[in-house]
Amino acid sequence: MTTPMIVRAARAGVLLLALGASLLPTGPASLAAQPVLLPDLGMHASLEIVLDTYVREGLVYYRALRSERGRLDRYISGLDLPPAALEGWSRDQRAAYWLNAYNALVLRTVINAYPITGRAGEYPSDSIQHVAGAFTAKRHRVAGRNVSLEQIEKEMLPTFDDPRMYFALGRGSVGGGRLRSEVFTADRLDSQLTTVAAECVTRNECFRYDPAADRIEVSPIFGWRTDAFTKAYPGDTTVFAGRSPIELAILHLVLPHVLPSERRGLRANTFTLAYAPYDWRLNDLTGGGPR
Repeated sequence: MTTPMIVRAARAGVLLLALGASLLPTGPASLAAQPVLLPDLGMHASLEIVLDTYVREGLVYYRALRSERGRLDRYISGLDLPPAALEGWSRDQRAAYWLNAYNALVLRTVINAYPITGRAGEYPSDSIQHVAGAFTAKRHRVAGRNVSLEQIEKEMLPTFDDPRMYFALGRGSVGGGRLRSEVFTADRLDSQLTTVAAECVTRNECFRYDPAADRIEVSPIFGWRTDAFTKAYPGDTTVFAGRSPIELAILHLVLPHVLPSERRGLRANTFTLAYAPYDWRLNDLTGGGPR
């Protein structure tokens, strides 16, 4: 059989892949051939290939990634830059760096322990929470420092004053941000984060409005990072009088993306709001999807 050349002009022409075998749309692609990369992706080019190959609709082929992890490991090794290197970067370059670093480190944390087989209880049996110290204790060399995932989220990301970034984090779980099949880049960061916010409204794990019950359920991520959201989105107290700062912030973020009928219902300002339980199931596509 003749092997076709598959050329993917990915994300406005930043990535070209020449693959040595046909790609199946439902499975991870072969990485046998060397890619040809244009410079826009910079140091994140290899992670782009990993995400484009193993991530589909926010879910990950963890088993396949574990078997072909070399590219991911090399990318993570390259994250240990001298701190001075980041000082010359723009704000968006640094923001993209930390988002990509976090997501890559979560992938490595999962495949290092995969398959995860914890005892079901507070968390599902395959949850990343069964990996001891996954977010708090495990340290990773990034920008000349030994940092945990929690440190990246609580110390690095707040410096950018953009809470949309919290929904860009693939936390190795169904309830986290929808992991993208592309890296974040400085030149597209704002548009990428706008898409992240819009996607939140389409996912029940993030936002759900029941007009019949006049009730909103939102991701607990809003509650975990209340200060960041209320600082960035003060909201409209003229339309939504009597609402708490976090309710105003949530409305500010979601209203541009809901259906017109939903927007009218919300503007009546009679709804109740609650935090949904966080879904800690592993965002694993191996075997057909999360269990």
